[in-house]
Amino acid sequence: MQTTLKKGMKERAFDLFNTLFLLTICLTVILPFLYIIAGSLSSSKALINNEVLLWPVDFSMENYVAVMQNDIFWRAFGVTIFVVTVGTLINMIITVLMSYPLSKMWLRGRRLIMLILIFTMIFQAPLIPTYLVVKELSLLNTVWALIIPTALSVFNVILCMTFMRSLPEELFDAAKMDGMTELGILSRIVLPLSKPIMVTLLLFYAVGHWNNYFTALMYITNPSIRPLQLYLYSLIVQSDVNETMASISESAATVSPQGLQMATILVSTIPIVILYPLLQKHFIKGAMLGSVKE
Repeated sequence: MQTTLKKGMKERAFDLFNTLFLLTICLTVILPFLYIIAGSLSSSKALINNEVLLWPVDFSMENYVAVMQNDIFWRAFGVTIFVVTVGTLINMIITVLMSYPLSKMWLRGRRLIMLILIFTMIFQAPLIPTYLVVKELSLLNTVWALIIPTALSVFNVILCMTFMRSLPEELFDAAKMDGMTELGILSRIVLPLSKPIMVTLLLFYAVGHWNNYFTALMYITNPSIRPLQLYLYSLIVQSDVNETMASISESAATVSPQGLQMATILVSTIPIVILYPLLQKHFIKGAMLGSVKE
């Protein structure tokens, strides 16, 4: 009885500690976000005087008006939309066309191909040789420099291949007996059954392209084709707000640089925040199924 009581007290103490620890982590993550929301909705005077904490002071939408009138922001936003759309489409096509054959154990040379893929995961190409290759391909200062070097993720190929291996082979045998080609099997059977992993990979690739700024930092120097994350980098890290302030109209020119930065961050985050809850169910299912090898 006493042993059971001690065990119960230890479990409750652990649960209490675990709860407090997780709450601390959650607050650490959410408090900066709340501060940015409050600052973006506060007046320039309140921000300059450091009066804003976690609630808007002198509620104002002037920061968002300035973002809406910022041509530089919308140009960078358009570049990012193009990279996310075209880049993700290319990623998905290459990943599927590589994963499906590799999911077949009878494929000749499969072990060698897998060895090469895994080798590239462990030993990644150095930065300078990669830059030289991109330069020799005349991709510098083009949007294709943001797409082609990241056209394939080996991790996602393995994830997709593992999921496809879990599909019943009897379906493929029956389709072949009906005269269906491998391409027909892939498009009519495999892809419809692989919806969870497809949505998962779609989210992985899209979020990766959306948040990628290091590739743009290496390959893009032309301001007219900067993606959104590189624009945010120059706006926040380098505090380069002069170009932005000059591009907005006089009616919004009274905003503070700090308020403009906060509003730009939130507007840039909204698409991903909206997209993720819609795909969360498929994302979790695909990640769980694709990570288990049968």
